[in-house]
Amino acid sequence: MMKKTIAVFSSILLALTVLTGCSLSGGQKKSTEKIKVATMVTTESQIMGHILKQMIEHYTDEEVELINNLGSSTVAHQAMVNGDANVSAARYTGTDLTGALKAEPIKDPKEAIKYVQKAFDEQFNQKFFDTYGFENTYAFMVSQETAEKYNLNKVSDLAAIANEIEAGVDTSWLNREGDGYKAFVQEYGFDFNRTYPMQIGLVYDAVQAGEVDVVLGYTTDGRIASYNLKVLEDDLHFFPPYETSALATNEILEAKPELGAVIDRLIGKISTAQMQELNYLSDNNLLEPAVVAKNFLVENNYFSEEEGEE
Repeated sequence: MMKKTIAVFSSILLALTVLTGCSLSGGQKKSTEKIKVATMVTTESQIMGHILKQMIEHYTDEEVELINNLGSSTVAHQAMVNGDANVSAARYTGTDLTGALKAEPIKDPKEAIKYVQKAFDEQFNQKFFDTYGFENTYAFMVSQETAEKYNLNKVSDLAAIANEIEAGVDTSWLNREGDGYKAFVQEYGFDFNRTYPMQIGLVYDAVQAGEVDVVLGYTTDGRIASYNLKVLEDDLHFFPPYETSALATNEILEAKPELGAVIDRLIGKISTAQMQELNYLSDNNLLEPAVVAKNFLVENNYFSEEEGEE
């Protein structure tokens, strides 16, 4: 009788162990979730996406999926909220302040990132990391010929010819509140003769070809050097800081603690000049973003914490 009781007890214990194992497996579901990194259509975002992917795969056993060529920060934000992605490769404080967070622009860089980090954590349960080290803000730019013809050095210089010239600007910026076109006109006190909304990647070709006189581009874009464009000084400091950071859901960071440690390795490691050079290698020399990212990481030893670490 005793042996039978022990046998029954052992069977029950085994069954409970199996059930507990199943329960634990279900409870650990998040740990099997794939890391999905969102990138936008810009060369910069794609390069940063590949840098993150290669860093993560170098330092962990994870396989990273890239969600490529999303149309804007707004689309990338929605992908994160919907669960289609759990990491964003390149997000900008100024853009997310007035976009996803619908807040007023903040001109001080430290205050801006402090606000964005707190708000993303509270509103979306996401971590907005400290900056990679580079800022990619908006800037008006013209050809060298146009700059010399009208003696253009700063944005205020455009006021004298604004009613004669045509501008090409980022579609999303044209209608954005806070630091968009409407606010720009109020700040600088002039409007252009005609303004064409276009994808950000097309503005450089447009001004270089003479299709428009002035365009609004990004300060780290490699095509500034490729086309020898003149960047006009934002002398009224209209544009807020656009420091660049990675963004991740707290859920994926909790499930995979090593992910946050890898992203931390990149904080403060890429300067604005370096990012412009990386963009140039892709836009001008036609290297694939994945190749640009790989070469950069190899040159920097994957930003190992100890010299010579593999």
